[in-house]
Amino acid sequence: MTVLDDYTAALAQPRLGEAPDRYDELVAPDGTLRPAWRPLAEAAFRLTAGDLARVDEEIQRTLADDGVTYALPGERPEPWRLDPVPLVIEPDEWSTLEVGLTQRAELLNAVLADLYGPRTLLRSGVLPAPLVLGHPGYARVVARASNADPRPLLLSATDLGRTAAGEWRVLADRAQAPSGMGYAMENRRVVSRVLPELYRQATLHRMAPFFHALRTSLLQAAPGDPADPRVVVLSPGPHSETAYDQAFLASTLGFPLVQGSDLTVRDGAVWMRVFEHLEPVHVILRRVDAAFSDPLELRGDSRLGVAGLSEAVRRGTVRVVNGLGSGVLENPGLLPYLPAVAQHLLGEDLRLDAVPTWWCGEAEQRRTVLDRLDELEVRRIDGSRVEGDRDTLRARILAEPHAHVGQQPIALSQAPTFGRERASYGPPTGRIAPGPMSLRTFSLWYGSSYRPLVGGLATVRERHDGGRTSPWVSKDVWVLKKDAAEPDQHLAHQLQLSYAVPGAASGPRVLDDLFWFGRYRERAEDLLRLVLTAHALAEDYRSRPWSSGGASLAVAWSAIHRLCPLPATAPYAASFVGLAGPEAARAEAFGAPLDAEFHAVLLDPTREGSVAQSLAALRACAGGVRDQLSADTWRAFAALDRAAAALTASPHSHRVEEASGRMLDGMLALTGVTANMVRDPGWHMAGAGRTLERAQQVALLLAAATVERRGLDTDRRVLNVVLGATESVVTHRRRHRGYVKVDSVLELLLLDPHNPRSVAFCLDELRGHLAAMPGSTGSTRPERLLEELVERVTTVDVRALVAIGGAHRPYLRGFLAQLVADVAQLSDAVAGLHLAAGPGPRSFGQLVSRLSRHQGSLGEDAP
Repeated sequence: MTVLDDYTAALAQPRLGEAPDRYDELVAPDGTLRPAWRPLAEAAFRLTAGDLARVDEEIQRTLADDGVTYALPGERPEPWRLDPVPLVIEPDEWSTLEVGLTQRAELLNAVLADLYGPRTLLRSGVLPAPLVLGHPGYARVVARASNADPRPLLLSATDLGRTAAGEWRVLADRAQAPSGMGYAMENRRVVSRVLPELYRQATLHRMAPFFHALRTSLLQAAPGDPADPRVVVLSPGPHSETAYDQAFLASTLGFPLVQGSDLTVRDGAVWMRVFEHLEPVHVILRRVDAAFSDPLELRGDSRLGVAGLSEAVRRGTVRVVNGLGSGVLENPGLLPYLPAVAQHLLGEDLRLDAVPTWWCGEAEQRRTVLDRLDELEVRRIDGSRVEGDRDTLRARILAEPHAHVGQQPIALSQAPTFGRERASYGPPTGRIAPGPMSLRTFSLWYGSSYRPLVGGLATVRERHDGGRTSPWVSKDVWVLKKDAAEPDQHLAHQLQLSYAVPGAASGPRVLDDLFWFGRYRERAEDLLRLVLTAHALAEDYRSRPWSSGGASLAVAWSAIHRLCPLPATAPYAASFVGLAGPEAARAEAFGAPLDAEFHAVLLDPTREGSVAQSLAALRACAGGVRDQLSADTWRAFAALDRAAAALTASPHSHRVEEASGRMLDGMLALTGVTANMVRDPGWHMAGAGRTLERAQQVALLLAAATVERRGLDTDRRVLNVVLGATESVVTHRRRHRGYVKVDSVLELLLLDPHNPRSVAFCLDELRGHLAAMPGSTGSTRPERLLEELVERVTTVDVRALVAIGGAHRPYLRGFLAQLVADVAQLSDAVAGLHLAAGPGPRSFGQLVSRLSRHQGSLGEDAP
């Protein structure tokens, strides 16, 4: 029997003659398939446990390659979870549901327009004033009848659950900043790829036309009918819970993904900062909660919004989607009043019922809640759940009756879900088990009516796998067509797409992220090369620290610790102190800690300057400009993650070299990503960051390896370490036939204009990047500093640098120290001219990222 056969048999047997306690999305109470699944039965029921295990692995790998993550509130981002078994809905059932969703969107829009306009619902008592005015989502700053917007709700979402009788019930409405469309589209893309036979057999609605309609609606929402409407997607930043969803929308729709610091309000209008000028913004697709959208009139401690945005909205110079006060619609206390509201505003009966809800601000409803506390869920009107025993809940309700509701939980329908603990890499259980499911749907104002997305985002929660609980997993939603010729999304004729001038998308914040993207990429790559070189030495000389090879290993580690300092609290710190010394006891104790230190340098994200720390910062920079980077970027990150996971799972020494090599491959893939970028200012800033970092890395490495004299044999090995870490062994050998001297290495890595790893080459490349920036004139401070540095490097006399003064080369030491300081000064000048955006608001995540850039610098002289 296949897994679906097993699932069907297990559900059918115990239910014979019994009323089911839950509705099953696959199997009817008599054991037969639901009508929606019958056309797919032939292909679906051929799937074995092995097939689904393979598909599940492919899903996880594909999602990782795409960099799809999600974070529950207050938690770290984790990989997006997608179940291989879709939710399938037959066309007749969806048609009925679609009518109810369309009516609900019209009703919510009418409620919003009334609450911020004439307020007849409050004046007539259809809605109690404390229920609305006491909700944190009600924005008084835009509540003016003179500024009433007849269409304040462009996009809404509704969470649905199915009862045991098979009836859909509304669980909640989402109007503040509805999320999930990007995840829904990603689910469809992945499932269609990993289950092609089942997907081709199912005649279902494609989702792409809905996104085309969304783009058209946003462009047409611009106030004043501008000739070239500009739309932006306002994001809290890459640390947002739904950062992927926001970036996906921006990239798919072709609109810039911006943060609060990218926008400013001047003369009552919103503008986007672009280089040295401002460009007008007409529509903002808002993914920042309203309370954080304007620190001037809303939350003064917000660093996510735009000061003055409320005034621009009141003046009608910008359209915010959805409006700043739309969060009031997410009030669960509205649910018991919506049937009367529908009659008042639409003159219609409400088609979609909600879960039974009672608002405690009304005496009779409050008594109902207090009498049934053992069976109801208590929530605040902001949607948060209230926990506690009966006495605690009663006391909280009586203290603030208007702020609480009671809701009757329903037994959500169950959907077949592949049995695997998503948080581990363990083998799948090989079975399909039922899990309680909810469905998020989306509705868009398009043309002259609301149109629900034919599909949605399904979520299964609290699924149990062999005693373990997986908190949630998403499902693709397949709505079948009645006929193959039926137009996708029921959009037979799409509106003419308005023209939008793309404009420049690279403001100071974007350039800043790309600049540091280039720096962190180079920083991680160079440290990986040094680790690979040091590991090769360690395999030969870890047991012979008194040899010249052991001494060169000590120098390699001193260079690594210059870039990634060894914490004094490390339990094996003393072993490294005595590595090159004569004390045999310390040297013999070095073997085991060596592998631990390799692991820490590669994997410890809290270790200053480690590869893991650089990669975390690199990923944060990439997340801030995700809409401008190729999908290959996230495949490279996925390869890096897999290499790190493999090394974490293995303590063996040889795994260090293998994992470092695989991580280096991932870094080189990121190099290819930037090589294929359009040569715009963003690309030039990424290149400027890379060349500055490389010049500084080379200088620091030379300072650690070439300043001291250690004997001819040891110096020769140390110089080979330098050449290996800078990928210059082949070039040097070809030129000097294997004869390695300090002056030949310095010629190659300092002065050679044809060696991409030399300081002179990097400075010359930096000159081209800076000259291409709009703010450059040929005489700006960065350009002046660069020209001085180029002259100092290219005119230096190598023979003078290598002059010996006792056990050191004092002139070389002074030159390299000055070179590191000059590069740091040049970096600050570049940032001051091309990256500074003034005192605009910054999110907390950005501030943390900026601090980590300094904490993870390459030594005390690094920027």
